[in-house]
This record gives sequence, structure tokens and C-alpha cells, in this order.
Amino acid sequence: MNTESAEKATTTMKREEVHQVIIIGSGPAGLTAALYAARSNLAPLVFEGDGFEDTAPGGQLMITTEVENFPGMVTWKDDKMHGMMGPDMMDIFRRQAENFGAITHRKRVTGIDFSKRPFRVSVDETDYHAETVIIATGASAKWLGIPSEEEYKSYGVSACATCDGAFFKDKDVMVVGGGDTAMEEANYLTRHAKTVTIVHRREEFRASKIMLERAQKNPKIKWLLDAVIIEVFGKTEGMRKFLTGTKIRNTKTGEITEVPTDGIFVAIGHEPTTGLFKGVLDMNNVGYLVTDSLTSATNIPGVFACGDCQDYIYRQAITAAGTGCMAAIDAERFIDSSPVEFVS
Repeated sequence: MNTESAEKATTTMKREEVHQVIIIGSGPAGLTAALYAARSNLAPLVFEGDGFEDTAPGGQLMITTEVENFPGMVTWKDDKMHGMMGPDMMDIFRRQAENFGAITHRKRVTGIDFSKRPFRVSVDETDYHAETVIIATGASAKWLGIPSEEEYKSYGVSACATCDGAFFKDKDVMVVGGGDTAMEEANYLTRHAKTVTIVHRREEFRASKIMLERAQKNPKIKWLLDAVIIEVFGKTEGMRKFLTGTKIRNTKTGEITEVPTDGIFVAIGHEPTTGLFKGVLDMNNVGYLVTDSLTSATNIPGVFACGDCQDYIYRQAITAAGTGCMAAIDAERFIDSSPVEFVS
């Protein structure tokens, strides 16, 4: 992996037909890369995603409530700190990048060809070309993987409390998971729901101490530990389908019980959104893109990766932004050392 040089590339395409940088993804990593690339006069073209399936513009922060741990992105009122809402933060990121010349499109990339430079990036039937590509496709929510879950998605089963929580006013809901995301989702849902039960397969939690303590101190949050959901069920009335309960298995005794609930919010982690690059870019055994230990370079010179599509250790907005900065600098240096030659 080398950000400094590559084999000489020539093309008969016109200069104006080839972007210097194309960025795939628009979370903290992608938009930070766009900001840095734009300030370097590289006029990056950003494909944000189209909002369907796992290509949401703005990334995971679009389904996050208050962000308290991104330096500077807070407000103060009456000497009390208030975090910034995730969607508001991403709007600032986007506008800042566009201010310096980044071009953003709410489109989903459907194909790539990294076999030669200029690289090809396709959106349906339209092809775009670039000297360098920065991949910032992030990660998407994991689901329980049970058939009945699929049946009740959008009918009581969700992976986004901020998206769907308001539909459960004065209802009893569950949150599945034991990490920071689960604790945050549970606390948020208490603004709407009558009760929130956290369902977790163990008695120990991956959540940070502060997030766990917040949930434990919330009087509307209940706990169902050593438990896994094996089935969800509901009923249909006329044109309406809605969830009514779940089957829970105790992980220690094996006992199965039915527990009524009006909604289930799955918060058991994420998986990298890298299927588009399978067989093209090096990945680890669970699909995270492999980059050079000191840079954002992938195994293909001129293609760089940043954010949660390659970071399986930290997975924070601030580290995603940092690697986005790295990717933009790496791309700029690569273009300087290995420019595409345009042959008329």
C-alpha cells in the first residue's frame, strides 16, 4: 500500500471529464474528506447515498440524538452544556464542505471499476471517472436475524429510536443490546414510551460507565438480562399490522417465556457497508476494508478508505472525521506524485 506513487496512467478522456477526487459516503469521514479536498482545490464529487437500505446521507449520526463527545460541537445555556443533534452536526459538515467547492449528490453508487486509472464509479447507467477515490461508506445496523423480525420491520421492529420513537408514545417497548448505542436508545425512548426494557444476553455490558449509569438511574428503564429474543409476533386488524409481543429464551436455563411489548428497537452493533468492493479491495474476515497501518491507502494505489468501513476498533464520529482528513491528504499527495496523463 503506497500513497506516494503508482504506475503511470494515461487516458484519451478530456481533463474536464475526470474528477480529481470522488468520495463515496457522507458521514463524518466522507464529509471531512470532502472539506479537506475542497480546501485543496480538488473539487471533490461526493456521492452521499440515496437514503435507501444502508446508504443514508449523513451516516449513522443521522439517527443519533445528542452528540456530547465531539469537541466544539456543543452549546452552553445557563452554564450547562448541551450536545448537538446528530442531523444538525452533519448539516454543518455538509455546508462547510460545499462552501469550499465540494459537489454533493444524493445518489447511490451501484458499480465501480478500479482495474485502471482513471477509476470508474457508476450510478445506475451513468459513469463518473476520477484520479482517486475515497471510500467512506460507513457501517449499518445489525439485526437479530430471525424470520419474524423481518415480517415486523416498520410494524413495531426498528433500529432507529430517533426515527420511530415518537410512534410509541405511552407504549411499552424493548431495546436489545448492551453497548452505548443501546443505552442511548433506551434513554431517548423514555421521552415517549411508558416503559423501556433493555434485553441483553449477559449480565455484563460493553457500554461505557457513564452511559450505563444514566440508563440505570432512569426510573422508566427496566432490565431483562441473560435473555435473547427468539421470535416476535403480532396481529393484523384490517389494514393495520402491529407487534404485540416476543418470545424470550433465558441463556442460562433455556426457559422460554412470552413477554408482551409494543415495539422492539435493535441496538446490537453494526457491520461495514462494503459489499460493493468485495473481491476488489482487501477486507478482513468480517468485511472491514484493510488499509495501510500508517495511512488510509488500500491495496489499490489511488483508492483510500476512511471511517467505519475500515475502523472496527474505535468507531467514533471523531475518529471517522480524523481518518477522513487523512484520506483527503493522502489523495492529494497521490495526485501530485502520480497524476493521470491526458493524451489527445
